[in-house]
Amino acid sequence: MSPNIIGLFNMTKKTDLRNFTQDELVDYVESLGQPAFRGRQIMGWLYRPDITDFSQMTDLAKVFRATLAEHAYISQLKNPLIQRSQDGCVKFGFALDDGNLIESVLIPEPDRNTLCISCQVGCAMGCEFCLTASMGFTRNLTPSEIVNQVCAVSDFLRNEPKEQLIGPDRVTNLVFMGMGEPLNNLENLVKSISILTEQRGLDLTNRRITVSTCGIAPKIRPLGEQTDVNLAISLHAVDNKTRSRIMPVNKRYPIEELLEACRDFPMPSRKRIMFEYILLQGINDSDNEAHELARILRGIPCKINLLPYNESPGIPFKSPSRNRVYAFQKIVRDAGYSVFIRSSRGSDISAACGQLAKDKKKEE
Repeated sequence: MSPNIIGLFNMTKKTDLRNFTQDELVDYVESLGQPAFRGRQIMGWLYRPDITDFSQMTDLAKVFRATLAEHAYISQLKNPLIQRSQDGCVKFGFALDDGNLIESVLIPEPDRNTLCISCQVGCAMGCEFCLTASMGFTRNLTPSEIVNQVCAVSDFLRNEPKEQLIGPDRVTNLVFMGMGEPLNNLENLVKSISILTEQRGLDLTNRRITVSTCGIAPKIRPLGEQTDVNLAISLHAVDNKTRSRIMPVNKRYPIEELLEACRDFPMPSRKRIMFEYILLQGINDSDNEAHELARILRGIPCKINLLPYNESPGIPFKSPSRNRVYAFQKIVRDAGYSVFIRSSRGSDISAACGQLAKDKKKEE
C-alpha cells in the first residue's frame, strides 16, 4: 500500500469513499481487514442512483456495513442553485462543505448532454478576458468534489419531466472547462477520470471526455500518459507578445514550448487536439493572425474552435463582427484545417465560456 493511500485512511474522522479510485477502495477495505473483492463491490454501489447509505449495499455483510458507517461516508453535492437559460443551458451553483462555491453548466442538445465541470475553486491563471480569473485562486477540488458535480447533474436529469428534456436523461459528454486550470490539479483530475470511466463507477467513455488547459506545458504529456481523454488547448493568440498580455501563463510557457508539448502528446492516430481561439476585436482577429495560426499549427493533428468573445461587465474586450469571424474562419479553413465557430450558449445567465464566477464564500 502506498504512503499516499495510507494517509487517506484517517480513522480519527470519517473517510469520503467517493475520493477513491477502485484500486484505492481495494486498499481501503483491506486496511479494514476485508478481502479485495469487497472494494470492487463497494465501487459497484457508490454511483448508483439514490445510494446514500451503506445500509443499502445489501450484498455486504451487516457487520461490515456497520464498520463502514463508523469509519466512512458517501459525499454528495446537494441543493444546488439552478439557473435556466433561454437556450436550454442550465447553470448549477454548488456549495462545498467549507462554504466555497463552484459552478457547472449543462449544455443539452437533442443527441447529447455535455456537462462543463470545475476542478478548482477560482483560478490562478489570471487570463484577462475571463471572469473566473477575478475570483483569484482558493484551492483545488478533491476527486469527490469533481465527480459529485456529474452525480448531482445526473440526478437532476433523471428527475426532470421527460417533456422538458432537450437531450437524453443522462450526462453523455464531459468537458473540464469550468472554474480552474485542470492540469494544476493533475493528481485529483486523473483520479476523477478513473472514477468517471470505471465500469463500476459512472461508466463514461474516454472519447467523450475533454480536458482543457491554458497551457501548462510540462503537464500535457503526463495527462496523455495517465489517461486517454481528449485534449483542448486554450491558445487565443499567435504571438508571444499578445498571448502574454491576455494570458500571463504564456510568460512561463511561451507558445513555442506549448506547441512542442502538443506535438509530444501521446495520442492515437484517430484523435486530434482541439485548439480553442477566442476572437477579441482588434486584439487577435486580423487576417495576418489567421494566416499565422495556420502556420504555427502545421504538423499537429488538430481541429480549431473559434469563439467570438462573450462580453462581460467590467472587462474591456469586445467581440468582433460576424463578418470578421467568417473571414478569419475562411483563411484558416482554406489552409486545410477543420475550423468551427462555436455558438455561445448560456450567456444570459453568465454560463458561457469565461463567464463562470462566484463569491468565494456562500452568502449568509
